[in-house]
Amino acid sequence: MAAQPVSRVVRRVLRAGVRSCSSGAPVTQPCPGEPVVEVLSRPRPFLEEHAAPFSAFLTDSFGRRHSYLRISLTERCNLRCQYCMPEEGVPLTPKADLLTTEEILTLARLFVKEGVDKIRLTGGEPLIRPDVVDIVAQLRQLEGLRTIGITTNGINLARLLPQLQKAGLSAINISLDTLVPAKFEFIVRRKGFHKVMEGIHKAIELGYSPVKVNCVVMRGLNEDELLDFVALTEGLPLDVRFIEYMPFDGNKWNFKKMVSYKEMLDTLRQQWPELEKLPEEESSTAKAFKIPGFRGQVSFITSMSEHFCGTCNRLRITADGNLKVCLFGNSEVSLRDHLRAGASEEELLRVIGAAVGRKKRQHAELFLMRQDSPPALPSTFRNSLRVQVLRHRVSFSSQMVTLWKGGGVPQAPLVAQRWLGSSLPQRHFSSHLDSDANPKCLSPTEPQAPAASSGPLPDSDQLTHVDTEGRMAMVDVGRKPDTERVAVASAVVLLGPVAFKLIQENQLKKGDALAVAQLAGIQAAKLTSQLIPLCHHVALSHVQVQLELDRTRHAAVIQASCRARGPTGVEMEALTSAAVAALALYDMCKAVSRDIVLAEIKLVSKTGGQRGDFHRT
Repeated sequence: MAAQPVSRVVRRVLRAGVRSCSSGAPVTQPCPGEPVVEVLSRPRPFLEEHAAPFSAFLTDSFGRRHSYLRISLTERCNLRCQYCMPEEGVPLTPKADLLTTEEILTLARLFVKEGVDKIRLTGGEPLIRPDVVDIVAQLRQLEGLRTIGITTNGINLARLLPQLQKAGLSAINISLDTLVPAKFEFIVRRKGFHKVMEGIHKAIELGYSPVKVNCVVMRGLNEDELLDFVALTEGLPLDVRFIEYMPFDGNKWNFKKMVSYKEMLDTLRQQWPELEKLPEEESSTAKAFKIPGFRGQVSFITSMSEHFCGTCNRLRITADGNLKVCLFGNSEVSLRDHLRAGASEEELLRVIGAAVGRKKRQHAELFLMRQDSPPALPSTFRNSLRVQVLRHRVSFSSQMVTLWKGGGVPQAPLVAQRWLGSSLPQRHFSSHLDSDANPKCLSPTEPQAPAASSGPLPDSDQLTHVDTEGRMAMVDVGRKPDTERVAVASAVVLLGPVAFKLIQENQLKKGDALAVAQLAGIQAAKLTSQLIPLCHHVALSHVQVQLELDRTRHAAVIQASCRARGPTGVEMEALTSAAVAALALYDMCKAVSRDIVLAEIKLVSKTGGQRGDFHRT
């Protein structure tokens, strides 16, 4: 193994604010018996001019020096983000083919000796690896390693962070794409919003500053939350990093989904014209901005619109031991195989150096992808798509008051299902809630006639929401028995041929109209009592919203069903759900045509309650 590069020694001298003895304790005077390093009296330009070259093994043919290593600890993840992987997950590498802890540390030690001074642990989800704390502690012992970071989805962060900090973790990136709990569960297909919030606050509490929050921005999904994310930086030491949506293999890439850096910046400047740009750090991937008076800052990762390939200093090691010199490239070389074949450090360095030397100038080939041909989907997705959205446990506003003091919050979710192809003869959507959903979730109901002893009551000839003097009044349902209540309502949106075709092919500029309408209908069912003044709160056990395209009428047919067990019915929930889903569909299509008609909003059926069942014929 070659001696440690002189440039490493010189860089450490340049970086040192104080000197240290062999014990690691900072001192201002030389250690006993240790000669004074005269070079400290030299001016900094002299040292920089005469510094030895960076390690040749980690310098590519374009002169880029790779001092930053990302190591994937696992392929596994405890979420199923829709832009990252299919719901059923991905095929996993056999455990025997993954790097062992010792192999990870051996490679890390080798790279650090050659000049790497920053290592970030990634996944999958790195915090599900059982020995992650031990790995951090071992990395901390490597001389010359300045930064140990981790990128996590935050689910396990609050529990593990105190141990990780003690072990030596110095930087945290937390992935969070929405501040709306229901949308979070839609995107990641799992619960966990509150755990992520808890993790972010734990990081702040333990003194990490800034805490970096990574948000992948996708049109039709979360670009409406940009201002809410930025508002969080007013009172919290966050670096909210908006990442341009990038083409990974599982993404089903569509350029229309990308929101560019400049578009995002324009949105922010309209709200905060005083937004100021911060100086860019060397080899940084982020363009940083700050609003005067705010504690935190905002950054943009412009991988697609303004790539940073020219200053890239990153290398990656996958969980199975492959070295990737470019995140977007397919070229990999197995360091694991060489390790297990008994390769010496010199031999490993030659392999690494050859791979780094082949690194391309930029990932330009990605931009040659056809933008007019979204990839085909498996047949199982063409006919039906079921999206499960789980209700959040308390009202969104109360969550934000508790979790984000002083932070702005979005008032209405806009969500787009991303897995749809371009040529769907007929698209069917349905979504339902778990039957064990939290009963505290707000969802309202309908007026009921006074209780009777037994048997169904005829329709009343009196209005039940007015008192004897004609003033409005809420029906008292406190003495009514709990019964199983089910209601179904429907609506029709007459779209016209142009809007119909765009929806059918999922080509609307604003995103997936059917998925947005679907989620809007679910949200509306749960919020009916906040929209209809005299409706009661009820705990819905089930909400289902289905949308079907009717080619003969160029229409979307919406059916919403609600179920609950309680003293009052759920027909208002079903009607509100269908009506708001129709309104959301109109909103998605109004730029294409305003000749859209919302029609036939009606109750289809209801069961349960003292007035008996109703079925429209």
